[in-house]
Amino acid sequence: MASRMMEPLVEELSHEGGVTRRVLDQVPEDRLMWKPCESARSVGQLALHIATTPGAIVRLATPVEFDATGANFVGPEPASKKEIIDAHEASMRDAVNYLSGLSDADAMTIWSLKMHGKERLRMPRVGLVRSIMMNHCYHHRGQLSVYLRMMHVKVPSIYGPSADESPFD
Repeated sequence: MASRMMEPLVEELSHEGGVTRRVLDQVPEDRLMWKPCESARSVGQLALHIATTPGAIVRLATPVEFDATGANFVGPEPASKKEIIDAHEASMRDAVNYLSGLSDADAMTIWSLKMHGKERLRMPRVGLVRSIMMNHCYHHRGQLSVYLRMMHVKVPSIYGPSADESPFD
């Protein structure tokens, strides 16, 4: 059971994970390499990034600091839609398990990001979870919904009706 502080975040992540899964389900298998422009990530890269972010943040948040000097923030191209969906399921499982086991004291422990030994970001772990694990995913999920619209693919309801689906029907 999650600590009192983390319980609402676990509930939110679980709910939003279901919404994210509906968006990922719409990614067309035959268009994983599609990009809206040359400098953008492909739809497959973006979908895989969204799918893996919760679990990746768990790996970043577990120690009290992370040195991103050698980090690669450009994700790989997925081989299939199944790879994206499987990654999302594993990532969500890891994130829910981590957050459920985090005590209030551990959630408030200061976490820092360093580059070349210099601190670039400092916040309580719960701030990292909120801003990077959750808000970051929501941002990219919105970006993915725009990609889907540009590809003329059905966009599912996210926070209310889309042009293609209503949660009220």
